[in-house]
Amino acid sequence: MAKRNRTTIGHYGWKINLDHQFEQEAIRFRDVRLNQLITSLKMGIRYGIYIVYNRFHSREPFIDLFGDRQVNRVYGVPIGGIGCGTIMRGWNGQFCRWQLRPGWYTYDTVHANQFTVSIRKNGAPSYQQVLSPCRPSSTELDGWYWGYEGSQATYRALYPRAWTVYELPGQNVTLTCRQISPVIPHNYKDSCLPIGCFIWQIDNHSNDEIEVSIMFSFQNGDGSSGDSSGGHQNESFTRSSETNSKSKVSGVLLHHHDALQPCTFAISAKEFDKVGDCPGVSVSNSVYFDTKGSGKKMSRQLLFHGKLENSSDKEAIQSPISKKGETIGAAVAATTNIKPQRRGNVEFALAWDQPEVYFDAKEIKYRRRYTRFFDSSNNHRAANLSEYALQNVHIWEQAIDQWQSPILNNESYPDWYKSAIFNELYYVADSGSLWVEMNGNENDKTDITCHLKEVPGKGKQLQKEYGRFAYLEGHEYLMYNTYDVHFYASFALAQLWPMLELSIQYDFAAAIIHSDPEIRLIMWTGQRKPRKLHGFVPHDIGEPCDEPWKRINAYCISDVQEWTDLNTKFILQIYRDYCATGDMEFLKDMWECAKHVMETAISQDTDGDGIIDNQGADQTYDVWRMYGASAYCGGIFLAALYIMYKIADMLDYEEDKARYSSILLRGREAFQQKLWNGEYYLYDSSNGSHSDSIMADQMCGHWYLQACGLVNNNEDDIFPKSRVDKALGKVFDYNVMKFKNGTWGAINGMKPNGEIDISSVQSEEVWTGITYALAANLIQQGMTEKGFKVAEGMYNTTFNVMGLGFQTPEAYYKVNCYRCTGYMRPLSIWAIEWAFNNVLKSRNKKSKK
Repeated sequence: MAKRNRTTIGHYGWKINLDHQFEQEAIRFRDVRLNQLITSLKMGIRYGIYIVYNRFHSREPFIDLFGDRQVNRVYGVPIGGIGCGTIMRGWNGQFCRWQLRPGWYTYDTVHANQFTVSIRKNGAPSYQQVLSPCRPSSTELDGWYWGYEGSQATYRALYPRAWTVYELPGQNVTLTCRQISPVIPHNYKDSCLPIGCFIWQIDNHSNDEIEVSIMFSFQNGDGSSGDSSGGHQNESFTRSSETNSKSKVSGVLLHHHDALQPCTFAISAKEFDKVGDCPGVSVSNSVYFDTKGSGKKMSRQLLFHGKLENSSDKEAIQSPISKKGETIGAAVAATTNIKPQRRGNVEFALAWDQPEVYFDAKEIKYRRRYTRFFDSSNNHRAANLSEYALQNVHIWEQAIDQWQSPILNNESYPDWYKSAIFNELYYVADSGSLWVEMNGNENDKTDITCHLKEVPGKGKQLQKEYGRFAYLEGHEYLMYNTYDVHFYASFALAQLWPMLELSIQYDFAAAIIHSDPEIRLIMWTGQRKPRKLHGFVPHDIGEPCDEPWKRINAYCISDVQEWTDLNTKFILQIYRDYCATGDMEFLKDMWECAKHVMETAISQDTDGDGIIDNQGADQTYDVWRMYGASAYCGGIFLAALYIMYKIADMLDYEEDKARYSSILLRGREAFQQKLWNGEYYLYDSSNGSHSDSIMADQMCGHWYLQACGLVNNNEDDIFPKSRVDKALGKVFDYNVMKFKNGTWGAINGMKPNGEIDISSVQSEEVWTGITYALAANLIQQGMTEKGFKVAEGMYNTTFNVMGLGFQTPEAYYKVNCYRCTGYMRPLSIWAIEWAFNNVLKSRNKKSKK
């Protein structure tokens, strides 16, 4: 192989040294002002009782504001595809966050899960090192060579890949680990696979030939108490290539016993003969080591012999079944010889197989999407996944390059955006997401397929082909497909995996006509109300501690049947999805459901002026109260009316078209009269203490209409262009620039005197997803520089100041407080890409004509 220069870390992505310390403290949200506490005191008491009740019955609450989990600021690109669970390998080399059980996270760092390098020269040991600056605090594995100097390594994240470059002191050798997960737009097979690959590039800058062994060790489990419960076993495997007789995949299966949801992990490496200048790689393994022991025997085996005890040629070897109190691990080593000034590669895979899963109610069995593509005839599916991964990883990388290159090579985009747009996408996979098959028996009530009976039109066939998908509102807000938040986040799915977006919409269409008479306590009012009424869009499709899709509307802080944004957001989203897919049949399937919810929304116009009326905590800002007409809900309502008018026109429903047109004309006039003050749209029309607040999200309805190509940018638009420009300019000047000089995104509420609106917790928060949505709105309006300014502040705050990358929170409060890490709404950053690829391109084409 040709002589190589030293490896340099790539240009784009989020970069950090492995010894980095964040200067800004990050504190979980606690502090509430006295006036805010008084306003919500009764609700808080009811909520506290709810928490105690759930704790007593060993149930997790759907929102736990009193939990004591503090943030760990070490997270990087997660491993694994969409809806199959994820495993987090932090930027400092730790395996430290696990999402395998649907909807639940554990945060145990497993020190046995490591990559270790060993170098031999002239047959003698030269160097050995665990490739992480972390080390166990106890004596476990004290026979390993810990203490790597973090300043010698740099991490770069560009989801779904990450690179770590290690300089090995005194060796004149550079290692580059490239981590890849097969998250590929419009690929509905490989994107669902529970797999991650680690491609190690070894650059020998010295004048000596070296033998390099890299060992991948892994504990049987996820670091939780179940790892020592006993009954676990490891076994070796080898898969020979059907297309290349000189290549095979060898590794260890780690069978993790669980009575209800067993899981098999697989660690493996690719073995191949030397081809030309490309050095060959041999693979060895150890099926057992005590992860609480010293690990000295295995470490010395690697150091002095350059391999582990079992070669890939041996027949399958099984470890003893673990005893209670014992934690066991396994390891795979790949060894190659590198000539002076040359390069070599070794390739590893991590896979896991947990094909059938349950939520906590255990009433319905779910089959993960990947089981459609991999045979379950034996207990070795994880081995088959590993072989498939190492055969296809370079094809995946080509597909990822093809997807990302147009953005990375766009010179008009700033570098931070090229990092943010991809790295915020982590949440599609690392969101407690579940992607399940729908090919079972529709008459079996223990099978999720039974719910297909309620799905309208072609939705049944679509879900049978593409499955059913759900993701959490947040890592701490345990509700699936929270619709008022998905409204913002859905721009990612609509552009990248549109069939999953349509699957979600068919679920909500079915849920609209569904009812559930179960009576529940509403925390804000103390009233008891039905869980779900016919003709309303639900807030969510359920919580993991119950049975999602079967019992919807986990949220009960306020009565979501009274919310004024859910029904109208459904209408805006289905039309946006039609714009994304061009699928007229989908739009026709949604029509009757859209009419249902539009009538529900119209009934919430209590004074008949053509604008929906708010009654308090009745929208996504669920503690920032609105009364009467409001810029936010009123604007979304007018946008929904206009879209219903457009759909009726497309489908030749003249009577419906005339009805919506009449209400729209009346509402447009009332909206301007009641809310426009000459500079911006008022928060609401109630003349309350915060009615004159400048709301960052006041032009939300206009944003969606513009995204759907329904704005002509003149004074005849639903929202006149001159007023939109003024309102967005006011938001930028006040909510952005008057808050920390525009470096922390957009604060939700700002008073016209330049002071923060402190009427509620939410009014004085910065919401990450709202900031990205505002940036998209500004860009669509032709204010690109301002849009990038807003979004850059949000990205920099999250990744570089607060250190909350790959767990982007819902909100920042005051200076260094955050609320709900790992949140859905920041996926709205993909609305920026939508703005460039759809709105601005379309406008430019029209202007050229």
